[in-house]
Amino acid sequence: MYSLKTLLVFTLIYSFIGVYSQKKEDQRARLLVSKQVLNKLLVQDSDILVKYTIYNVGSAPATNVILQDNGFPTEAFASVKGNLNMRFKRIPAGANVTHAVVIRPLTWGRFNFSAAIVQYKPTENVQETQIATSSEPGEGYIISYAEYDKKFSPHVLDWLAFAIMSLPAVAAPFMLWWFSKSKYELILKQKREKASKD
Repeated sequence: MYSLKTLLVFTLIYSFIGVYSQKKEDQRARLLVSKQVLNKLLVQDSDILVKYTIYNVGSAPATNVILQDNGFPTEAFASVKGNLNMRFKRIPAGANVTHAVVIRPLTWGRFNFSAAIVQYKPTENVQETQIATSSEPGEGYIISYAEYDKKFSPHVLDWLAFAIMSLPAVAAPFMLWWFSKSKYELILKQKREKASKD
């Protein structure tokens, strides 16, 4: 019985030490990174909004956080607003930061939106950096401006040409009806005047 109590006490002490040392090790920052393309339609020479969200799900602040996105080559995209390489000094535990970039595609066709990379220090006193990769929006199709204009423009000139071409087909029957109505009313008026004189 005495050895069972001793064993139980040692087990409790060992588990307490294990939990305490595990908690000491868990005092690190852990970053989850999301990359989203917010446009429904991707059109050549039109702005595309890309949003990055960095979540710190760890129990310590992340320091010296560097966001880098090399997925938009300069020959295919122009940066309109924002920076594809961003630095944050500190992201507290349980907090998140959001960064948005506006880019403009210079060409059209299929494009693979790859992941961004985030480097950070998981604790303040550690020199080695941790690397996190964002989610990948995947492949998207950038349509040409001519194709977009053909599908989504109001087509004012087309409707104006249609109205001009359909005008004779509508105006000719109306004019025939108007002349026959006027002639009938004139005959009816003359008959009434004749009947009133008699």
